[in-house]
Amino acid sequence: MTQQAKQWGAIIIMIALFAMIAFVTNLCSPMAIIVKNQFGASDVLAQVGNYGNFIAYLVMGIPSGMLIKKFGYKKTALLALLVGIVGILVQWMSGWDSVQSFGVYLIGAFISGFCMCMLNTVVNPMLNTLGGGGNKGNQLIQIGGAFNSCAAVAVYILMGALIGDAAKAKIADATPALFIALAIFIVAFIVILFSKIEEPDQHNEAVKSTANDKYSAFSFRHFKLGILAIFLYMSVEVGTPTYILQYLTTSPDASTPGLGMDATIVGLIVAVYWLLMFVGRSIGGAIGDKISSKTMLSIVSTASVVLIAFGMFAPTDVMVQVPGIDWANLSMIWAEVPVGIFAFLLVGLCTSVMWGSIFNLAVEGLGKYTSIASGAFMTMVFGCAVMVALQAWVADVTGSFLTSYFVVLFCAAYLLFYALVGSKNVNKDIPVE
Repeated sequence: MTQQAKQWGAIIIMIALFAMIAFVTNLCSPMAIIVKNQFGASDVLAQVGNYGNFIAYLVMGIPSGMLIKKFGYKKTALLALLVGIVGILVQWMSGWDSVQSFGVYLIGAFISGFCMCMLNTVVNPMLNTLGGGGNKGNQLIQIGGAFNSCAAVAVYILMGALIGDAAKAKIADATPALFIALAIFIVAFIVILFSKIEEPDQHNEAVKSTANDKYSAFSFRHFKLGILAIFLYMSVEVGTPTYILQYLTTSPDASTPGLGMDATIVGLIVAVYWLLMFVGRSIGGAIGDKISSKTMLSIVSTASVVLIAFGMFAPTDVMVQVPGIDWANLSMIWAEVPVGIFAFLLVGLCTSVMWGSIFNLAVEGLGKYTSIASGAFMTMVFGCAVMVALQAWVADVTGSFLTSYFVVLFCAAYLLFYALVGSKNVNKDIPVE
């Protein structure tokens, strides 16, 4: 097999893993409907599985980087898949008649989160390295992101069909989806086990590095600013659609008033945000080798600042028709919302390429420190839980969902700063070989 063929084989495997990450991660949201019914959990507790998944990143991020440094990318990926198999099986077991335990489900979700963190720590630097860094590395991450979005959409379609009546939903109803995830893990494990994946040069160098090395990934200013960027990015990506949903569905006479729209219709509208992320990632994958990560991040963060500011201050009595997608029936619906909400939906196009661009810029020029840097980078995904909670606090204090978007606006402005100023490597004197 030629070196080029080996490289493409590794690229395909990494992109497939990228899709798997979304499939398993996005199981948490529809599973919340099931655990709410089967275990009698409150709305808050039903989402704990989702938070557990992200908290796992906080716990496992740095250890994942250390595993890669010691054992390499292939062995770490294999270990992650074994962890994922255990996590899926534990979630499935939580619905057994002899178990019937919400706590067991949460343990399974937490274990699955470990797997997702480890796979993310493997996939992102591998795709970046296989592309040679720079524009091509960013392009491969964007292509992986497009497949990631496809898998996320597939989960919602599949789970919507399996759950049916939410009031009667049981974990047993989700068995086909859990077993699909389990089968994917097993097949991926076998494929990777018998595949020869060339380890990036920096891994080999990292193994040789000594504990007395006076430098680390945190010696690089652009990396430290980069992991802060990914922490705040989670607010832009997740906070934007989360509070569209809250604003549109909350009753007008609530302490933090909304528009009181039908939750089913609003859910279909908000789904468009994630579809736009898929569209944006597909475009990013197509043009990523021609446009630098810095330029790409500068453009989308500028657009995000403009769209978020417009959405906050646009008159709420000016209405526009926006589409929604009924994934279960694969049909389109139309609904009337304030023009500012339409601007918020368009932010999905912008956030689509931010992850890959930030990662590419943050690890550029780190050499042997890339594996540990990747682990630290993944730890900051925990920012999702922190920033979304902060936005909720602002909404409660001010009594306005729209005012809470100042949190998102600040984060988008920081991403623009990072693209224009913070991403420059000012520590090129540090040896990385």
